[in-house]
Amino acid sequence: MRYAPVLDRLSGLGGAKWEVHFAARDMLREGRDVIDLTIGNPDVTAPAALVESAAAAMRAGRTEYSNGRGEEGLRAALARRYAQRTGRRITDGQVLCFPGTQTALYAVIMGIAEPGSEVLVGDPMYATYEAVIRAGGAVPVPVPLRPGRGFRLAAEDVAARVTPRSRAILINTPHNPTGAVLSEADIDALGAVAQAEDLWMVVDEVYEELVFDGVRFVSPLARADLADRVVVVSSISKSHAAPGFRSGWCIGSESFCDHLLPLSETMLFGNQPFIADMTELAIAAPSEAAAGMRRRFAARAALLGGRFEGETRLRANRPEAGMFALVDIRPTGMDDRQYAFDLLQRGGVAVMPGSAFGATLAGFVRIALTVDDAAFARACDRIVAHARTCTLQEIAQ
Repeated sequence: MRYAPVLDRLSGLGGAKWEVHFAARDMLREGRDVIDLTIGNPDVTAPAALVESAAAAMRAGRTEYSNGRGEEGLRAALARRYAQRTGRRITDGQVLCFPGTQTALYAVIMGIAEPGSEVLVGDPMYATYEAVIRAGGAVPVPVPLRPGRGFRLAAEDVAARVTPRSRAILINTPHNPTGAVLSEADIDALGAVAQAEDLWMVVDEVYEELVFDGVRFVSPLARADLADRVVVVSSISKSHAAPGFRSGWCIGSESFCDHLLPLSETMLFGNQPFIADMTELAIAAPSEAAAGMRRRFAARAALLGGRFEGETRLRANRPEAGMFALVDIRPTGMDDRQYAFDLLQRGGVAVMPGSAFGATLAGFVRIALTVDDAAFARACDRIVAHARTCTLQEIAQ
């Protein structure tokens, strides 16, 4: 039987990246003592008020079809939210609703890239970005995010990789997996490259409400001179601890949304009305769930860094936002995949190999900060104990 070429383009870009996570799940099902730090599930459930809002909307019959743009109330609420945040006029015609950031990003990239065109993207990158770019036949062009620069995307590194085939810069701020947040100067410089080379700027801002204290978040959407080329994607998955509700959106120019609408209608025809009602309630004010997560994740990242620096040769990168911390495991003498499986089997802790996110993170692992404090402290104990055995093995060799 014949298959479409898109399946060849996506081969190895899905579940294969999550082999350590799946192995940990198998061990847990067998009753093994494993602390899973692979996945960025929020450490709390969705707020009760949001769950009740969705349930009430369903009981009220809000289970009918939506439309390709999304429910009017939610689109108006999102327009108000982004107008307040950016200081610019944002209309409901600049909003399209999707089931989650992932679907929004897929639609946006499909709408602006074509077979053979190139999308510049920071390396490391969120695990699905390469697949989202390759799905329509475009080519991802990795731009190394340098540790010495705090893993922030540098305009000069982007400019050095622009070719006549370049179509867009895919930006993630706050960044997964590094926790880096782009500064105003970074945004200005990246915007200048986009203007000079006539590139789209696609910006994944799903971690916007998880920026740690003392760090300022800046969005390219706030720049009026970039308005025609910036498209923001986001959702309530992280900010409101509601990944399973699958409620996201994109914000662009009215022209962009008008052009993308037929694709949105072809894919899914809007999001579910009862989830739209819940999302409208969620975004009406800053998320209380996010406020708690910010404090807890920052504290766990600090604990991780302090333990490793004081007791091992491992070094943790201090994130500025998000749900993860990176750890440099090169002193163990193992590559990141070897280390992750060794830590799982001998230490009972599951972490993600850094190379699952790009070549720049070979020699690093990503640790989720999303288990409760007691479990996280036990995980730190286990990682420290495991690191000491690795050091002994390396010396013995």
